[in-house]
Amino acid sequence: MKTGIIFDMDGTLWDSTENIAMSWDVVVQREKPGLRRITTKDIQGVVGHTMKELEQMLFPMLEEKEAGELLELCCVEENRYLSEHGGILYPQLEDTLKILSERYPLYIVSNCQKGYIEAFLDYYQFWNYFEDMECFGNNNMGKEHNIALVVKRNCLDQAVYVGDIQGDYDSSMEAGVEFIHAAYGFGKIDRPVPCIHSCAELPQAAAEVFAKKAKGK
Repeated sequence: MKTGIIFDMDGTLWDSTENIAMSWDVVVQREKPGLRRITTKDIQGVVGHTMKELEQMLFPMLEEKEAGELLELCCVEENRYLSEHGGILYPQLEDTLKILSERYPLYIVSNCQKGYIEAFLDYYQFWNYFEDMECFGNNNMGKEHNIALVVKRNCLDQAVYVGDIQGDYDSSMEAGVEFIHAAYGFGKIDRPVPCIHSCAELPQAAAEVFAKKAKGK
């Protein structure tokens, strides 16, 4: 039986909101002087949403086409900036990935733009820990679709999605996989679920989830 762990990005593997805000603000001030400032709080408030949703949430004052073009420029600069500067890894992340990758294949699914996951993997040289990844920017599909796609593509019999916000839980349920809440991240879940308060707790939590699933409970 093939069992895998699929990770969300923001609020689960790292916090890149400050650097995203810096890179986006540079673009907005250059392209649309005086339109608005982009702050870390702004980015924290939209984490987990698709790029189409971000257009509406951050640039409601612009026509759809104009907002989309501005967001695209922001994402290009964001990928460039993060690939050079990274973000803030959650404590003990790499040690945890080393442990997990010896037991399970690991994957990433995010609602981010194309190139964002790659910027993360490039900066920290984490490519060897992950076997596959998928995102909204590749196919314009939401997280529930892409979780299911990764499960199917990699022939997983069991999988758990690790994420930090309600949307992550909802998507995992729609995709038919188990869920572990990264409670150190940005959000809360509206029902009791397995949770971790640090990356280091994940190996034990994942083992317990898979054991419970195997028993049919």
